Amino acid sequence: MTEKQKRDAGMLYNAADDAALLRERAACKELCAAINGLPPSRAQEQAALLRRLLGRTGALFRITAPFWCDYGYNIEIGENFYANHNCVILDCARVTFGRNVLVGPDCGFYAAAHPIDPARRAAGLEYALPIAVGDDVWFGGGSIVTRDIPPGVVAAGNPCRVLRAVTAADAARRYPSA
Repeated sequence: MTEKQKRDAGMLYNAADDAALLRERAACKELCAAINGLPPSRAQEQAALLRRLLGRTGALFRITAPFWCDYGYNIEIGENFYANHNCVILDCARVTFGRNVLVGPDCGFYAAAHPIDPARRAAGLEYALPIAVGDDVWFGGGSIVTRDIPPGVVAAGNPCRVLRAVTAADAARRYPSA
């Protein structure tokens, strides 16, 4: 069994000991660098590169550079997805986002994990656990997400946790006008 097959089966694997994984990560980093190197005026070109990189996208989405991920193909974003500056998605396992998800600046989504046991960690072993984010979720800036987040909530923190549900009072709230 290859290290990639072990990873995909949810087993311990060595990410630095599989030629296919090394090639895939290198190709992903090249695409991320190309995306991050484009000026904001070339947003359509950036979106086209993101569609090439990511496993699935909605028709309407925006990811503000810089953005980094490990493989890209394990990331699925729903309609009206927005990620602000410095989003990092370690997509060793599938990371899915529902519709109308907003990600504040400096947020991370880490499907990659390492054993607590020092001997296994020193041997370069890791594992990957999928992350699923529901619809209508807003992540406050600086959130580090390592587990599923249900729909219709505000979540923030390190590690990220649900702060509260979005309520009817949120829809009724009056905001300052321009």
